[in-house]
Amino acid sequence: MRIANIVFAALFIFGAIVQFNDPDPLAWVAVYLFAAGACVLAVRQPTGYIVQVAVALVCVVWAVIISPRVFGHSSFGRMFESWEMKDTSVEYSREMYGLALIAIWMAVNVIRSIRLRNAPPSS
Repeated sequence: MRIANIVFAALFIFGAIVQFNDPDPLAWVAVYLFAAGACVLAVRQPTGYIVQVAVALVCVVWAVIISPRVFGHSSFGRMFESWEMKDTSVEYSREMYGLALIAIWMAVNVIRSIRLRNAPPSS
């Protein structure tokens, strides 16, 4: 899990870097950097999970807010047809699924943290 969290932290940092060409970069850079920071915290404090819960909740709420602009407007496959934006539905789709990815990884870390806290002490 340490290696997976380091890989995800690096991916989230990369995600933050590529947001600088977005029309509203600050919010997106922040969410990706908070996600990267939560991964680093998961490596350093495997039994802590408050930050991961907070990041996951923000991402879930944000993804739900975006979802009406995605479902029925863009297919999943259109996100990968080209690097540039074809239209705003593709942008919203990429944003929503990015938020979902962050939320899912944060949930994995939370579940792991809870299991570690509830594990019997080793002798």
